[in-house]
Formats: sequence, structure tokens, C-alpha cells
Amino acid sequence: MDHLLLNIKSYLAKSKSPIKSKNHHHQHHNHNHQQQNSPDLSLHENRFITHEEIDETVKYLKSKVSIEPTIGIICGSGLGGLADLITEPVSVEYKDIPHFPVSTVHGHAGTLVFGHLGKASVVCMKGRIHAYEGYSLARCTFPIRVMKGLGVETLIATNAAGGLNEHFNVTDIMMIKDHIFFPGFSGNNPLRGPNDDRFGIRFPAMNTCYDQELMRLAEEAVDKLKINKHFQKGVYAMVGGPNFETVAEAKLLRMVGSDAVGMSTVHETMVAHHSGMRVIAFSLITNKIVMGYDSDDKANHEEVLAAAKERSKDFENLIQEIVASIPNGHIVANDN
Repeated sequence: MDHLLLNIKSYLAKSKSPIKSKNHHHQHHNHNHQQQNSPDLSLHENRFITHEEIDETVKYLKSKVSIEPTIGIICGSGLGGLADLITEPVSVEYKDIPHFPVSTVHGHAGTLVFGHLGKASVVCMKGRIHAYEGYSLARCTFPIRVMKGLGVETLIATNAAGGLNEHFNVTDIMMIKDHIFFPGFSGNNPLRGPNDDRFGIRFPAMNTCYDQELMRLAEEAVDKLKINKHFQKGVYAMVGGPNFETVAEAKLLRMVGSDAVGMSTVHETMVAHHSGMRVIAFSLITNKIVMGYDSDDKANHEEVLAAAKERSKDFENLIQEIVASIPNGHIVANDN
């Protein structure tokens, strides 16, 4: 047994060395290539986010932008047009922001856009970060912590998702009323590790993650815009990706009550709720998940972007109406 443990320790020591060396070379000798084509590999390390990192990032952004946002918006795949509605925009690329992870997925631009949506001061993530890109879930939610540091009180998250509910149609807009966080079942959670009370409490309740008042405002906006026939409410399941689901996995997801499935959002809404933000989230149903073995249909990223483009105008109008209905961009503080 001692001999076996010695061999394991020796293997682990050897396996760490080339990775560290590779990162060192990447950061110091290939900096330009990193900036243009790939994220900083050091940010992929499964380490915890510190309050000092957040403070440094917030300080940098405040030196570049005078706007003080109260509402944060996350644009899902193909939904970056939301950011184009912002007036007096000031854009900062992720790659230029200290400690910030960089999006590598087609359809996710990788830009923070500050400005105004109607009368509200907002900051919009034009492109989000996914765990399948190699980042830890904590690092994926770094932008949410930064939003909180900038003064954001309300988070509006959007995503593109596959429809599991047989009554949903492609291009329907689903308001997320609850979630199933599958990575969390295996202990992969953005809140794991030492808890810094400045971020939030150790054991936050998640049954109140999605704000009832914001959902009521959203339903009023849907009525006003007359898009009821394309509007659904449901449970969103988050899986790791980047592969799409097998038939057996899809059947399991539906069996446990999932109406839609995707590879993002839940870790973001969890961290936002943990930090005390009000949260609302939407999925655009961009494809129907294959539920039978006799089907030759295959999910692909291109159809996701195409469906997003088709319904994008209604989606943008909905978000605008919700933002406009929040008095002065503020809602009474939420308790975890």
C-alpha cells in the first residue's frame, strides 16, 4: 500500500509540472496570441474568487466608465442584439479587464456594454462564460460578482435552450420559474469552498432564487406586447456540455420535471441570488430535444443561432418592457 501511494504521489508531482510550465510560457512569451485567440489559462485553475480580485476589477471598470448600473443583463447565444439597444454605450472588452474570463464561443462577443436602456442605467454582458470552456464555475460567475460590486441590484439572464416539454415550440420564450442544477449533484458548485461573508451567506436558500415581483412584471409585459402565444413558464435544467444530450439523458431530464435544458445560467443566477440581487431569467427555445431513437434529427449550434435570430425582436422588446417597469431601476432589497 505504501508503495502504491508513493507511486501515485510521484505521478501527481510529475503531472503538475508541465502544466505549470506551459501556463508560464503562455503568459509571458505568447501574450499577443493569448489576447486575440484564447483565454488566459491561469484563470482556468479551480481556485476560489477573492474579494481583492473583485475590488481590483471594479476599480478598473470605474476608471473607464462613469455610469453606475443598477441592472445587469446577460445575453445568451445569438441574443447579443439586446446590447445594441443600449444608448450612450461604453464598451469594454473582456480581454482588457483584470481577472476577467474570456468567452471563446461563436455567438458570444466578449464585451461588457455600459449605458442606458430607457431611463435605467445598465451593464450588459455581450457573451457569457461557460464551464465547458475550461473555467471553474466560480470563475464563470466572476462577472456576476463584479456586477454586484458595481452596484447592480437586479439581474436579467437570458439563454438559448433545448425544449423538453412537448407543448413547447421552437422560438417560444420560457420564463424560468425554477431550476435543476445537475452539476451541483456531484459537488460542482460556484459557492463551494471557503465562504466570504462579504459575498453572501454560507447556506443560501434557492427556493426563492427567481423573484416573484419581477416575474409578475414580466407577465404584464407579455400581455402588453401581445406575445402570449409564444410565452411559457417552466423549469430549466443545467448540464455541463459541450455535447448535446443523449435520448436517455433527455428522457431522464423530462422525467424529473425539466421543461428546457441548457449549459449555462443557473450558476449565474445562484451567485446573483447569493449576493442579494433580484433575479429573473428567460430561455429562448431554439430546438426540440430529440426524445426518440428512431429520429435522425441532430441538435447543432447553428440552428440555435438561427432560432434566436427569428424571435430576437420579441425577446428584446420584452426585456425593454421589464426594465422600464422597474421604478428608477431599483427594487426593494431581497433577503437570502
